[in-house]
Amino acid sequence: MAQQVFFGLMSGTSLDGVDGLAVDFADAAHPRVLAEAFADFPADLKTLLHRLQAPGPDEIQHEARAANALAERYAAVCHALLEKTGLAAADVRGVGVHGQTIRHRPELGFTRQTNNPALLAELCGIDVIADFRSRDVAAGGHGAPLAPAFHAKMFGRKGETRVVCNIGGISNITVLRADGSVAGFDCGPGNALMDFWVGKHRGTPYDEGGAFAASGTVDEDLLDALLDDPYFVATPPKSTGRDLFNPDWLAQRLGEVAVLPEPADVQATLAALTAETIANDVARHAEGCTALYVCGGGAHNAALMAMLDEALNRKGLRTEVNSTAALGVPPHHVEAFAFAWLAYRFTRREPGNLVTVTGARGPRVLGALYPR
Repeated sequence: MAQQVFFGLMSGTSLDGVDGLAVDFADAAHPRVLAEAFADFPADLKTLLHRLQAPGPDEIQHEARAANALAERYAAVCHALLEKTGLAAADVRGVGVHGQTIRHRPELGFTRQTNNPALLAELCGIDVIADFRSRDVAAGGHGAPLAPAFHAKMFGRKGETRVVCNIGGISNITVLRADGSVAGFDCGPGNALMDFWVGKHRGTPYDEGGAFAASGTVDEDLLDALLDDPYFVATPPKSTGRDLFNPDWLAQRLGEVAVLPEPADVQATLAALTAETIANDVARHAEGCTALYVCGGGAHNAALMAMLDEALNRKGLRTEVNSTAALGVPPHHVEAFAFAWLAYRFTRREPGNLVTVTGARGPRVLGALYPR
């Protein structure tokens, strides 16, 4: 059977770098991962991307510089995947690349993932499929989350209600119901606020294993202040990002508590916020859920995983918590795999969105082609 190889590239809201996968879709029912690669973001690019998360001077130039730098990192991952698989560029059908979200305002009719796909096509010599979210937004949807269609394909099981939970910078869930129907939406902050806080107080990019959170105690007054945001009780479809859940949002909530907790206690409370909002949404929208599978960086945070398990139990949910590795896909593979799959769908002119998730007017082919 002739190979149908696509690369999937994902750089998420955690702003740590680019995950890449080479996937063979020759057997569409059982796509096969051929190789993986990762390229981190250098400090100057990370700083530039953080700057673009909020309005500021000279944004057009800053975004253009960031887009070019991103294309170079994406190309580095593509070349690593070519080397690992032994394939020539001409052997790869396409690269599905998400880009880096710098604004997400579907209520205003736009979402912006910065990228320079034309430069990426020039650098890697492969067809590039990019800008997946805009068509769904143009059709009245949120443009997010897009992974649920892929989750349904890979992880759904008739007769069993499961939840797939991605915990990147933002957390989201996909509800795969026993009857085959699918729901999904963003829950709220995932790692973004925790990463900010541990960076500020420990000088590390993330809380490895959740050790900083585990050293503290959840402050209930602060947790109540954090949970008091209309987003958490809004009815899906809904999506969010750093436009809302950012350091300014956290500073405002910290200002609402009478006594400022110790830094480790704030970290523990931020982890609890992520766990509580996910567990609340599972309780509201995934009746009968028997298992929750976590992907993204949060799957490696032992403290957070324990808090999530405890929060689900406290709500009376008999829901087993695992990573997606239990389903045969490592947690750091899932999102890049999804964008390889979306690129594959694009070449077949098949829809990539789910109306029940994004709220779009109908199924749409997602993406734009930049030929090699």
